[in-house]
Amino acid sequence: MVRVVVTGAASSLGRRVSALLAAHPEVDEVVGIDLRAGAGVRATDLVTGDLAVAFEGAQAVIHLASAFGPAIESAEIDAAVDVAMARRVLEAADKVAAARVVLLSSATVYGPWANNAVPLTEEAPLRPHPDLAYAVQLAEVERLAADWAADHPSATVARLRPAPVVEDGRLGWLARAFDAAGDVPTADDTPAQYLHLADLASAVVTAWSAGLDGPVNVAPAGWLTPTQRRALDPVPRIRLPEAVALKVASWRWRLGLAPTPPGILPYVRHPWVVANDRLVAAGWEETSSNEEAYVMGHEASAIEQISPQRRQELALGVAGAVAVAAAVGAGAFIRHRRRRR
Repeated sequence: MVRVVVTGAASSLGRRVSALLAAHPEVDEVVGIDLRAGAGVRATDLVTGDLAVAFEGAQAVIHLASAFGPAIESAEIDAAVDVAMARRVLEAADKVAAARVVLLSSATVYGPWANNAVPLTEEAPLRPHPDLAYAVQLAEVERLAADWAADHPSATVARLRPAPVVEDGRLGWLARAFDAAGDVPTADDTPAQYLHLADLASAVVTAWSAGLDGPVNVAPAGWLTPTQRRALDPVPRIRLPEAVALKVASWRWRLGLAPTPPGILPYVRHPWVVANDRLVAAGWEETSSNEEAYVMGHEASAIEQISPQRRQELALGVAGAVAVAAAVGAGAFIRHRRRRR
Protein backbone atom coordinates (compact mmCIF):
# COMPACT_ATOMS: atom_id res chain seq x y z
CA MET A 1 0.00 0.00 0.00
CA VAL A 2 1.54 3.29 -1.13
CA ARG A 3 0.84 6.14 1.27
CA VAL A 4 1.97 9.66 0.37
CA VAL A 5 2.08 12.57 2.83
CA VAL A 6 1.63 16.06 1.36
CA THR A 7 2.40 19.12 3.50
CA GLY A 8 0.87 22.47 2.60
CA ALA A 9 -2.07 20.48 1.25
CA ALA A 10 -4.60 23.29 1.75
CA SER A 11 -2.74 25.67 -0.56
CA SER A 12 -3.62 26.02 -4.25
CA LEU A 13 -0.57 23.97 -5.16
CA GLY A 14 -1.21 21.41 -2.43
CA ARG A 15 -4.77 20.82 -3.60
CA ARG A 16 -3.64 20.29 -7.18
CA VAL A 17 -0.84 17.92 -6.20
CA SER A 18 -3.11 15.94 -3.87
CA ALA A 19 -5.71 15.55 -6.63
CA LEU A 20 -3.10 14.32 -9.13
CA LEU A 21 -1.72 11.84 -6.60
CA ALA A 22 -5.17 10.57 -5.66
CA ALA A 23 -5.81 9.80 -9.34
CA HIS A 24 -2.44 8.10 -9.78
CA PRO A 25 -2.71 4.30 -10.18
CA GLU A 26 0.28 3.64 -7.92
CA VAL A 27 -1.07 5.66 -4.96
CA ASP A 28 -3.43 4.07 -2.43
CA GLU A 29 -3.72 6.93 0.06
CA VAL A 30 -2.88 10.65 0.16
CA VAL A 31 -2.54 12.21 3.61
CA GLY A 32 -2.77 16.01 3.46
CA ILE A 33 -1.55 18.14 6.35
CA ASP A 34 -1.60 21.91 6.71
CA LEU A 35 -1.84 24.59 9.34
CA ARG A 36 -5.44 25.03 8.14
CA ALA A 37 -7.89 22.13 8.13
CA GLY A 38 -9.87 21.39 5.00
CA ALA A 39 -11.46 18.63 2.99
CA GLY A 40 -9.13 15.68 3.44
CA VAL A 41 -6.56 17.88 5.21
CA ARG A 42 -5.44 17.45 8.82
CA ALA A 43 -4.73 20.63 10.79
CA THR A 44 -1.13 20.27 11.95
CA ASP A 45 1.54 22.79 12.88
CA LEU A 46 4.74 21.52 11.27
CA VAL A 47 6.88 23.49 13.72
CA THR A 48 5.27 22.44 17.02
CA GLY A 49 2.76 19.67 16.24
CA ASP A 50 3.05 15.91 16.61
CA LEU A 51 3.83 14.53 13.15
CA ALA A 52 4.04 10.85 14.10
CA VAL A 53 0.41 9.94 13.37
CA ALA A 54 0.19 11.82 10.08
CA PHE A 55 3.47 10.34 8.77
CA GLU A 56 2.89 6.80 10.02
CA GLY A 57 3.35 4.26 7.23
CA ALA A 58 4.27 6.85 4.59
CA GLN A 59 6.40 5.61 1.72
CA ALA A 60 6.73 9.10 0.25
CA VAL A 61 6.75 12.66 1.60
CA ILE A 62 6.03 15.74 -0.50
CA HIS A 63 6.87 18.93 1.37
CA LEU A 64 5.17 21.98 -0.14
CA ALA A 65 4.43 24.04 2.99
CA SER A 66 5.97 27.51 3.33
CA ALA A 67 5.37 30.50 5.57
CA PHE A 68 6.49 32.93 2.87
CA GLY A 69 3.92 35.03 1.08
CA PRO A 70 2.53 38.58 1.03
CA ALA A 71 1.27 38.31 4.63
CA ILE A 72 4.41 36.89 6.25
CA GLU A 73 5.41 38.58 9.48
CA SER A 74 8.96 39.74 10.18
CA ALA A 75 8.98 37.51 13.26
CA GLU A 76 8.41 34.46 11.05
CA ILE A 77 11.28 35.52 8.81
CA ASP A 78 13.58 36.07 11.78
CA ALA A 79 12.63 32.67 13.19
CA ALA A 80 13.36 30.99 9.82
CA VAL A 81 10.06 29.11 9.99
CA ASP A 82 10.58 27.43 6.60
CA VAL A 83 13.89 25.98 7.81
CA ALA A 84 12.30 24.76 11.04
CA MET A 85 9.44 23.11 9.14
CA ALA A 86 11.77 21.37 6.69
CA ARG A 87 13.94 20.06 9.53
CA ARG A 88 10.94 18.51 11.32
CA VAL A 89 9.50 17.06 8.10
CA LEU A 90 12.83 15.41 7.31
CA GLU A 91 13.01 14.04 10.85
CA ALA A 92 9.53 12.57 10.43
CA ALA A 93 10.50 11.10 7.04
CA ASP A 94 13.50 9.49 8.70
CA LYS A 95 11.36 7.83 11.39
CA VAL A 96 9.06 6.20 8.82
CA ALA A 97 11.96 5.34 6.47
CA ALA A 98 10.35 7.17 3.54
CA ALA A 99 11.80 5.97 0.24
CA ARG A 100 11.01 9.15 -1.71
CA VAL A 101 11.00 12.78 -0.63
CA VAL A 102 10.09 15.76 -2.81
CA LEU A 103 10.86 19.18 -1.37
CA LEU A 104 9.80 22.52 -2.85
CA SER A 105 12.55 25.13 -3.11
CA SER A 106 12.87 28.00 -5.62
CA ALA A 107 15.03 29.09 -8.54
CA THR A 108 15.82 32.20 -6.47
CA VAL A 109 18.45 30.12 -4.63
CA TYR A 110 20.77 30.62 -7.63
CA GLY A 111 20.81 34.35 -6.96
CA PRO A 112 20.60 37.25 -9.44
CA TRP A 113 24.12 37.85 -10.68
CA ALA A 114 25.44 39.50 -13.83
CA ASN A 115 27.79 36.58 -14.49
CA ASN A 116 25.07 33.90 -14.28
CA ALA A 117 24.81 31.52 -17.21
CA VAL A 118 21.64 31.90 -19.30
CA PRO A 119 20.03 29.51 -18.64
CA LEU A 120 21.28 28.00 -15.38
CA THR A 121 21.48 24.22 -15.01
CA GLU A 122 21.26 22.27 -11.77
CA GLU A 123 25.06 22.15 -11.61
CA ALA A 124 25.25 25.92 -10.97
CA PRO A 125 26.21 26.89 -7.40
CA LEU A 126 23.66 28.28 -4.96
CA ARG A 127 24.31 32.00 -4.48
CA PRO A 128 21.10 33.52 -3.07
CA HIS A 129 21.09 37.27 -2.68
CA PRO A 130 21.66 37.98 1.03
CA ASP A 131 18.87 40.59 1.15
CA LEU A 132 16.13 38.17 0.08
CA ALA A 133 15.32 36.02 3.13
CA TYR A 134 13.14 33.71 1.05
CA ALA A 135 16.08 32.64 -1.14
CA VAL A 136 18.56 32.49 1.75
CA GLN A 137 16.32 30.28 3.87
CA LEU A 138 15.44 27.95 1.00
CA ALA A 139 19.15 27.51 0.29
CA GLU A 140 19.49 26.37 3.91
CA VAL A 141 16.51 24.05 3.48
CA GLU A 142 18.28 22.54 0.46
CA ARG A 143 21.43 22.04 2.55
CA LEU A 144 19.39 20.14 5.14
CA ALA A 145 17.84 18.01 2.40
CA ALA A 146 21.24 17.24 0.87
CA ASP A 147 22.56 16.17 4.28
CA TRP A 148 19.48 13.99 4.81
CA ALA A 149 19.99 12.38 1.40
CA ALA A 150 23.63 11.63 2.23
CA ASP A 151 22.50 9.85 5.40
CA HIS A 152 19.81 7.89 3.50
CA PRO A 153 21.51 6.57 0.34
CA SER A 154 18.64 4.22 -0.49
CA ALA A 155 16.11 7.09 -0.60
CA THR A 156 15.63 9.76 -3.26
CA VAL A 157 15.28 13.45 -2.36
CA ALA A 158 14.19 15.76 -5.18
CA ARG A 159 14.67 19.49 -4.54
CA LEU A 160 12.45 21.39 -6.97
CA ARG A 161 13.51 24.89 -8.04
CA PRO A 162 10.57 26.53 -9.82
CA ALA A 163 10.45 29.87 -11.61
CA PRO A 164 7.92 32.47 -10.31
CA VAL A 165 4.47 30.91 -10.30
CA VAL A 166 1.15 32.24 -11.63
CA GLU A 167 -2.44 31.02 -11.62
CA ASP A 168 -5.32 31.88 -13.90
CA GLY A 169 -6.08 35.53 -13.20
CA ARG A 170 -3.60 35.80 -10.34
CA LEU A 171 0.13 36.14 -9.85
CA GLY A 172 1.84 34.18 -7.11
CA TRP A 173 3.33 36.35 -4.34
CA LEU A 174 6.82 36.19 -5.82
CA ALA A 175 5.66 36.97 -9.36
CA ARG A 176 3.53 39.79 -7.93
CA ALA A 177 6.57 41.27 -6.20
CA PHE A 178 8.52 41.24 -9.47
CA ASP A 179 5.56 42.75 -11.28
CA ALA A 180 5.33 45.58 -8.73
CA ALA A 181 9.00 46.38 -9.37
CA GLY A 182 8.40 46.60 -13.11
CA ASP A 183 9.53 50.23 -13.35
CA VAL A 184 13.06 49.38 -12.14
CA PRO A 185 15.40 49.72 -15.14
CA THR A 186 16.89 46.53 -16.57
CA ALA A 187 19.06 45.70 -19.52
CA ASP A 188 17.07 45.03 -22.69
CA ASP A 189 18.16 41.38 -22.63
CA THR A 190 17.56 40.61 -18.91
CA PRO A 191 15.38 37.45 -19.07
CA ALA A 192 12.52 36.31 -16.85
CA GLN A 193 10.39 33.18 -16.60
CA TYR A 194 6.81 32.47 -15.48
CA LEU A 195 5.46 29.05 -14.52
CA HIS A 196 1.78 28.14 -14.38
CA LEU A 197 0.66 26.47 -11.15
CA ALA A 198 -0.75 23.49 -13.05
CA ASP A 199 2.68 22.84 -14.57
CA LEU A 200 4.34 23.08 -11.16
CA ALA A 201 1.85 20.57 -9.74
CA SER A 202 2.56 18.11 -12.55
CA ALA A 203 6.31 18.65 -12.03
CA VAL A 204 5.96 17.69 -8.34
CA VAL A 205 4.17 14.47 -9.26
CA THR A 206 6.68 13.72 -12.03
CA ALA A 207 9.58 14.14 -9.59
CA TRP A 208 7.91 11.72 -7.19
CA SER A 209 6.84 9.10 -9.76
CA ALA A 210 10.20 9.15 -11.58
CA GLY A 211 12.13 8.98 -8.31
CA LEU A 212 14.23 12.01 -9.20
CA ASP A 213 17.09 12.73 -6.85
CA GLY A 214 18.88 16.01 -6.20
CA PRO A 215 18.07 19.48 -7.59
CA VAL A 216 15.48 19.81 -10.35
CA ASN A 217 14.70 23.06 -12.18
CA VAL A 218 11.06 23.75 -13.06
CA ALA A 219 10.24 26.30 -15.77
CA PRO A 220 8.84 26.48 -19.30
CA ALA A 221 11.33 26.36 -22.13
CA GLY A 222 12.96 29.70 -22.91
CA TRP A 223 12.19 33.04 -21.29
CA LEU A 224 10.84 36.55 -21.83
CA THR A 225 12.91 39.70 -22.34
CA PRO A 226 11.76 43.00 -20.79
CA THR A 227 10.68 44.16 -24.25
CA GLN A 228 8.52 41.07 -24.67
CA ARG A 229 7.00 41.50 -21.21
CA ARG A 230 6.16 45.14 -21.86
CA ALA A 231 4.41 44.14 -25.09
CA LEU A 232 2.18 41.79 -23.06
CA ASP A 233 1.32 44.31 -20.32
CA PRO A 234 -2.29 45.56 -20.51
CA VAL A 235 -1.12 49.01 -19.31
CA PRO A 236 2.15 50.59 -20.55
CA ARG A 237 4.73 51.25 -17.83
CA ILE A 238 6.91 54.28 -17.33
CA ARG A 239 10.62 53.49 -17.06
CA LEU A 240 11.92 55.75 -14.30
CA PRO A 241 15.60 56.72 -14.03
CA GLU A 242 17.50 54.06 -12.09
CA ALA A 243 18.21 56.12 -8.95
CA VAL A 244 14.59 57.31 -8.77
CA ALA A 245 13.15 53.84 -9.45
CA LEU A 246 15.19 52.23 -6.70
CA LYS A 247 14.21 54.88 -4.14
CA VAL A 248 10.55 54.68 -5.14
CA ALA A 249 10.59 50.88 -4.86
CA SER A 250 12.20 51.04 -1.43
CA TRP A 251 9.69 53.58 -0.10
CA ARG A 252 6.71 51.72 -1.57
CA TRP A 253 7.82 48.66 0.42
CA ARG A 254 8.31 50.62 3.65
CA LEU A 255 4.95 52.35 3.28
CA GLY A 256 3.15 49.12 2.42
CA LEU A 257 2.17 50.35 -1.05
CA ALA A 258 3.67 47.39 -2.94
CA PRO A 259 4.98 43.87 -2.20
CA THR A 260 8.56 44.67 -3.18
CA PRO A 261 10.97 43.87 -0.34
CA PRO A 262 14.48 45.25 -0.96
CA GLY A 263 15.94 41.85 -1.82
CA ILE A 264 13.55 41.54 -4.78
CA LEU A 265 15.13 44.38 -6.77
CA PRO A 266 18.39 42.60 -7.74
CA TYR A 267 16.28 39.70 -9.05
CA VAL A 268 14.56 42.14 -11.41
CA ARG A 269 17.81 43.59 -12.67
CA HIS A 270 20.03 40.53 -13.23
CA PRO A 271 19.46 37.10 -14.85
CA TRP A 272 18.59 33.85 -13.04
CA VAL A 273 16.49 31.88 -15.55
CA VAL A 274 16.80 28.08 -15.52
CA ALA A 275 17.00 25.18 -17.96
CA ASN A 276 14.38 22.43 -17.65
CA ASP A 277 16.20 19.62 -19.51
CA ARG A 278 16.41 17.27 -16.52
CA LEU A 279 12.69 17.46 -15.74
CA VAL A 280 11.71 17.09 -19.41
CA ALA A 281 13.92 13.99 -19.67
CA ALA A 282 11.88 12.50 -16.79
CA GLY A 283 8.68 12.86 -18.82
CA TRP A 284 7.38 16.28 -17.76
CA GLU A 285 5.73 18.50 -20.36
CA GLU A 286 4.73 22.13 -19.96
CA THR A 287 1.17 23.09 -20.85
CA SER A 288 1.78 26.86 -20.75
CA SER A 289 4.70 28.79 -22.22
CA ASN A 290 6.27 31.78 -20.47
CA GLU A 291 4.16 34.11 -22.61
CA GLU A 292 0.95 32.21 -21.89
CA ALA A 293 1.63 31.97 -18.17
CA TYR A 294 2.45 35.70 -17.95
CA VAL A 295 -0.78 36.67 -19.72
CA MET A 296 -2.92 34.20 -17.73
CA GLY A 297 -1.49 35.50 -14.48
CA HIS A 298 -2.64 39.05 -15.15
CA GLU A 299 -6.31 39.31 -14.35
CA ALA A 300 -8.42 40.73 -17.18
CA SER A 301 -9.94 44.07 -16.28
CA ALA A 302 -11.91 46.92 -17.76
CA ILE A 303 -8.72 48.85 -18.43
CA GLU A 304 -7.90 46.39 -21.22
CA GLN A 305 -10.86 47.81 -23.12
CA ILE A 306 -9.44 51.34 -23.01
CA SER A 307 -7.68 52.74 -26.06
CA PRO A 308 -3.85 52.56 -26.14
CA GLN A 309 -3.59 56.37 -25.96
CA ARG A 310 -5.77 56.51 -22.85
CA ARG A 311 -3.77 53.68 -21.25
CA GLN A 312 -0.59 55.66 -21.83
CA GLU A 313 -2.16 58.70 -20.16
CA LEU A 314 -3.24 56.59 -17.20
CA ALA A 315 0.21 55.05 -16.90
CA LEU A 316 1.80 58.49 -16.82
CA GLY A 317 -0.64 59.60 -14.14
CA VAL A 318 -0.09 56.50 -12.00
CA ALA A 319 3.68 56.80 -12.23
CA GLY A 320 3.50 60.45 -11.20
CA ALA A 321 1.17 59.66 -8.32
CA VAL A 322 3.43 56.88 -7.07
CA ALA A 323 6.48 59.14 -7.19
CA VAL A 324 4.65 61.91 -5.33
CA ALA A 325 3.25 59.48 -2.76
CA ALA A 326 6.67 58.00 -2.19
CA ALA A 327 8.21 61.45 -1.76
CA VAL A 328 5.48 62.56 0.66
CA GLY A 329 5.73 59.31 2.58
CA ALA A 330 9.49 59.59 2.77
CA GLY A 331 9.22 63.09 4.18
CA ALA A 332 6.67 61.98 6.75
CA PHE A 333 8.82 59.02 7.72
CA ILE A 334 11.92 61.20 8.16
CA ARG A 335 10.00 63.75 10.26
CA HIS A 336 8.63 60.95 12.40
CA ARG A 337 12.10 59.53 12.96
CA ARG A 338 13.44 62.96 13.90
CA ARG A 339 10.66 63.50 16.44
CA ARG A 340 11.36 60.13 18.02
CA ARG A 341 15.03 61.01 18.33
